[in-house]
Amino acid sequence: MAELNFDLVVLGGGSGGYSAAIRASELGMNVALIEKNKLGGTCLHVGCIPTKAMLHAAEVADNAREAHECGINATFNGVDMDRVNAFREDIIAKKFKGLGGLIKARGITVIEGEGRLVSPNTVAVGADNIVGKNIVLATGSYSRSLPGLEIGGRVITSEHALQMNYVPNKVAILGGGVIGVEFASVWKSFGAEVVIIEGLPHLVPNEEESISKALERAYRKRGIDYKLGVRFQGVTQSDSGVVITLESGETIEADLMLVAVGRGPATAGCGFEEVGITMDRGFVITNERLATNIPGVYAVGDIVPGLQLAHRGYQQGFFVAEEIAGLNPVVISDTNIPKVTYCEPEIASVGLTEAKAAEQYGADKIAAYDYNLAGNGKSEILGTAGSVKVVRVVDGPVVGVHMIGARVGELIGEAQLVVNWEAHPEDIAPLVHAHPTQNESLGEAFLYLAGKPLHTL
Repeated sequence: MAELNFDLVVLGGGSGGYSAAIRASELGMNVALIEKNKLGGTCLHVGCIPTKAMLHAAEVADNAREAHECGINATFNGVDMDRVNAFREDIIAKKFKGLGGLIKARGITVIEGEGRLVSPNTVAVGADNIVGKNIVLATGSYSRSLPGLEIGGRVITSEHALQMNYVPNKVAILGGGVIGVEFASVWKSFGAEVVIIEGLPHLVPNEEESISKALERAYRKRGIDYKLGVRFQGVTQSDSGVVITLESGETIEADLMLVAVGRGPATAGCGFEEVGITMDRGFVITNERLATNIPGVYAVGDIVPGLQLAHRGYQQGFFVAEEIAGLNPVVISDTNIPKVTYCEPEIASVGLTEAKAAEQYGADKIAAYDYNLAGNGKSEILGTAGSVKVVRVVDGPVVGVHMIGARVGELIGEAQLVVNWEAHPEDIAPLVHAHPTQNESLGEAFLYLAGKPLHTL
């Protein structure tokens, strides 16, 4: 048995883990990064990057279908899933190679193998003990299912969906959150019939209600079916398909059922509870500075309760490295972390919904404006419907921005700066938004709330 000593030991090489390792290395620490699979974790290999590659392929398919509308002679002749998968895997391979080079250049020691926390400062990997002055837990997440619902055969998760080499005729998707609506968008663009089953009253139920309703209208127009406010009861499967039963008594037949009910913390068997770390339903409990109840042990990413987003993991990894280095970094609340759902149309948001803002500040202290993208020239060119909704405190800062429409995810950068810097619409109104861009829609909303609308009445 060997004992290896480091300033920082990071258990998990996904978004949160490798960002903590990189930042700690930049700050002069000797770092070990332990990963049992591949560096990059869920995001790079079975999450953000591969799904967005699929969504891009889906967008190209839609563009081919609709090319004649702007005078381009093109035809859509079907989807070659082997080539789509090769396109996706090539992107992953390039990003993986780049990440490996970055980690190597930073002088980070990568230890391959399954790590288990065995003491407050030690992670065991095989016969070796990896000892750190500080430990960061970053073991990531897995695709959850419902109690009693077994994954297998024609009941699949998003990881299985990414490996399919054919387009199904009909898919039922259990869950209308981010993963569910993104795969619905892909499969519809590829030519499949899609139905989403969501137990809550709206698709993407964590978004501003007006945005959820707009997505439902857009999906109805696209021919994507959905069942809202009705709970799943059970599923049977045969060699040819699945039959899903809802608590309402309705049945749905499909080729496959994708289970997209969220992701759970991958902490089982990692030794956390045995060492005495406070846990709750598999999640690691930390304070606002991401410290666990064990001194010197921190947790980041999907195992910490809250938003499960790669960029939240990046930010938390940076934060913990700087916290350990004594730099006293600024805490960013989950509310003010930007979110993007890459369906068609896209959804992007940051900050409080109008309802949450009214709850926090009082309804009479809140003003909101919903700018329709029909008034935006670039959106008209792109052929997208949608809106940009800005929520402010009366005579105070912008506290929320909520958007839906093609490509609006690219607007979230300005929105999150405005919300996090607590800017007033009056502060932003004098600034120039380039024309013609979709970014102007944000400018128009800020102008309206500042009392000087340009292209709106």
